[in-house]
Amino acid sequence: MYPDVDTKMEEAGGGVKINYTASPESYERQPGETSTHYYARRLIAVKPMEALAYEASHSGLKRALGRWDLIFVGIGAIIGTGIFVLSGHAAANNAGPAVVISFVIAGFASALAALSYSELAAMIPVAGSAYTYSYATMGEFVAWIIGWDLILEYAVGAATVAVGWSGYFVAFFSACGVELSSSWTNSPLGWDEAAQTFTVDKTGYFNVPGFVVVILLTILLTIGIRESAMFNNIIVVLKLVVVVIFIFGSARFVDPANWQPFVPPSTDGDWHHFGVAGIFAAAQQIFFAYIGFDAVTTAALESKDPPRDLPIGIIGSLLICTVFYIVVALVLTGVAPYQHLNVKAPIAVAVTITGQKWLLIIVTLGALAGLTSVMLILLLGQPRIFYSMAKDGLLPPIFGKLHPRFRTPYVPTIITGVVTAILGAFLPIDILGNMTSVGTLLAFFLVHVGVLVLRFTRPDIPRPFKIPGPGYFWMVVPIIGAATSLLLIVVSETTTIWRVLIWLALGLVIYFSYGYWHSKINTDPRSAFEQSGEYEDAVL
Repeated sequence: MYPDVDTKMEEAGGGVKINYTASPESYERQPGETSTHYYARRLIAVKPMEALAYEASHSGLKRALGRWDLIFVGIGAIIGTGIFVLSGHAAANNAGPAVVISFVIAGFASALAALSYSELAAMIPVAGSAYTYSYATMGEFVAWIIGWDLILEYAVGAATVAVGWSGYFVAFFSACGVELSSSWTNSPLGWDEAAQTFTVDKTGYFNVPGFVVVILLTILLTIGIRESAMFNNIIVVLKLVVVVIFIFGSARFVDPANWQPFVPPSTDGDWHHFGVAGIFAAAQQIFFAYIGFDAVTTAALESKDPPRDLPIGIIGSLLICTVFYIVVALVLTGVAPYQHLNVKAPIAVAVTITGQKWLLIIVTLGALAGLTSVMLILLLGQPRIFYSMAKDGLLPPIFGKLHPRFRTPYVPTIITGVVTAILGAFLPIDILGNMTSVGTLLAFFLVHVGVLVLRFTRPDIPRPFKIPGPGYFWMVVPIIGAATSLLLIVVSETTTIWRVLIWLALGLVIYFSYGYWHSKINTDPRSAFEQSGEYEDAVL
């Protein structure tokens, strides 16, 4: 916090009253302060918890989501690309049948992150996810990095799902006897795993199905959160039913011989390919399968009772999905040899082997429904992060503009949808999926650090949900969680890490060109509380 600035928040009359005892000048350069100290001080400015409380009560967003809505939001985002698409890539290229262990490792890392997310979400119930948590604990510079990084999780993640959705779209029509042109269902770019270079697919021009589905979901999200939640709940129920049908319909076709060797040996000299190291490399890739639970936190401002319902939504959705993942991975690799799963629709390949056409049609429909709900939630989350960043002055005000009728952040929703649709139409799933996983792991690492920082710097803040453990034993969760996240980042392919670093460097250019100079926390103390643009409930 800055010197000579004291803010105090108290609940009164149904609103939030804020008393300022310092002038805005205290946020400016102090007498005798060096330029280096002044500019560095701006970088580590921490957003007051009181400001976050004011933002939560003056967001202008409609509070329409209950605990089951949030659980379904989590399930909607979790069960999708990770199991329907990337599980096949990870098994074929990295872990073989041991991809089941990879799911357990990724699930363990996600469970630790879920506990840290739940503690922060309950005490900081505002939109923005890891971005907001970092702003309240580690300062503006780290918050910007993580906010920019989250684009990889949400927007690029949605593009990854769109590519997988297109694969099952083609598989569904193929099961019905209709073959769609590959020229308009594939991206023109591919990725050579061995050479680590892009390739040009001259038979693919534009992934039309992936592009169109993103645009349609963007229109739905612009209309309203309540309508989107109802649509998502229906899709989630359908998705879970289809997953159960796949498990029971395919289990009797499992051939234990397909699980041998369970951990294929590495033979090409690349430690990412098979062996024990390949299991961890696969865990990094399919970590994508678990990222959806943190999307629950981006809807905090639209939750009816955030402190109570956010932890339930986060942990409940993760537990349900982890059980499904392990069982599906066992059945998938038991029915189909893992070498045959390096495709956009691996579950469709497994069902085709069983010879049950009726099951193929049902599963492809279920996969389409599942991937649709994932895209919906990811496209829901990204605009709300932009919304939070715009309210903090780090992005232009247009990103924080609400629709006058629907009360949704429609401008960032449209921008996110268009960019995501273009990425899904032209880029291969390998590139998109790996970048999404690394970006998400970085976000999880900072959330764990945020829990540690706030426990020691703000022990006075009420915590409706706390990481369990006597004494200091609770520290085991964020410490091991942070270490696990870093480990999975380190085992990523070098090219993926470089792409993420280049992306972050681009973000720094934007921050120092705009965000640094327009940051509300660094211009006027009142701006930290000016989230709705209205002051009638504040005593200045």
